[in-house]
Amino acid sequence: MPLDLLDQLTPHVEEAVRISRQHVAEGGIPFSGIVVRDGHVLGTGFNRVAEDNDPTAHAEVVALREATRRAGRFGVAGATLIASGEPCALCYMAALYFDVEHIVYAADRRTAAAYGFDYAGSYTIFSTDPTAWPLKVTHAPVESHEVPFQEFLARRKGGLQ
Repeated sequence: MPLDLLDQLTPHVEEAVRISRQHVAEGGIPFSGIVVRDGHVLGTGFNRVAEDNDPTAHAEVVALREATRRAGRFGVAGATLIASGEPCALCYMAALYFDVEHIVYAADRRTAAAYGFDYAGSYTIFSTDPTAWPLKVTHAPVESHEVPFQEFLARRKGGLQ
């Protein structure tokens, strides 16, 4: 990473660590995320899985959701996602869907694992077809299964959104 970019991002990485420490002090776990674009913070978050009873409420996802609420649906395109800990596979995938350009993290996966957060195995699941995952997957096309897609395309072609 170029030195000037590192100089620009270091305060945000330090802030991610500070947010994580604050969340731990409040009884949470040590993961936080910050979305930055053009030097401006668009969203912040910490892991809210337990608080929200939501297994997708990882720190990075929470930060990305806040950023899109503030900046709009495509507002995080080209942004940098700062994380206190290396993102898991879910968060890396979310960053792709949100069109994040760069991910920067403080603690790597081995450090997280040393403290009881071993999610390294999550990375390999995306290298296999979902039908081979440890869940039951059934394709059940009913007669009208394409209609919502056809209607969507028709609305789009008609200029309706």
